[in-house]
Amino acid sequence: MSAVADVIRTRVDAGTGALVGYLPVGFPTFDESVDAAVAIAQSGVDIIELGLPYSDPVMDGPVIQAATQQALARGFRLSHGFEAVRRITDQVSAPVLLMTYWNPVLSYGVERFADDLVDAGGAGLITPDLIRDEAEEWLAASERTGLDRVFLAAPSSSDARLVRAVEVSRGFVYAVSTMGITGARSDVDSAARGLVARLRDAGAQSACVGLGISTAQQVREVLDYADGAIVGSALVSALSSGGVDAVASVAAELATGAARRG
Repeated sequence: MSAVADVIRTRVDAGTGALVGYLPVGFPTFDESVDAAVAIAQSGVDIIELGLPYSDPVMDGPVIQAATQQALARGFRLSHGFEAVRRITDQVSAPVLLMTYWNPVLSYGVERFADDLVDAGGAGLITPDLIRDEAEEWLAASERTGLDRVFLAAPSSSDARLVRAVEVSRGFVYAVSTMGITGARSDVDSAARGLVARLRDAGAQSACVGLGISTAQQVREVLDYADGAIVGSALVSALSSGGVDAVASVAAELATGAARRG
């Protein structure tokens, strides 16, 4: 059973969809990153995506890159990620997915990483740079531990690659709304709607859209055709400029876009 899939299905059955919120561990400090994650869950975010800072974040835009570089400069270690998950899940019921590039998992040890994440109360991993063809170790570890595994799909992906992403994903498939890096945009590319439709044709039970979503109106637009909307840079910007209170306020506003219709 997938806690993430259960949350998404509950929200979809209620006539809307899930709001997924991204924040990095260790920014602006470790304690504040934990407090911020708890605050967004208490303010309406359904699923927490907790980013592990990495020295070569190929998918992240300038806002998230700056935050993760600050966390690294302050001494972030991989063990801090598990401690953050433990502290967050002790306080809120929202499932916590770690977003991580694959090299840190390999360096730590795939089986050890999976065991430590389960012990901390984590729900699974979002792995932006891991493709199905190179994922055998993670597939085996996640099968053994029951962790969710969220793979990415892009508008440029072939139909065959979409099928492979759907087959191995558990929790949801991460539909990249646009070609490029993360960051708030004034509009979410229309390619996202077509990509979600293609994922449905490929058999996806849940598809959540990320990259570029920053307003409640965009959340609502995305949830008209997808199962979840993923917001990152807007939350990180709020945390950077105004602290925990500010990020909680932005999360609450975003959650109005995921409110039940009618």
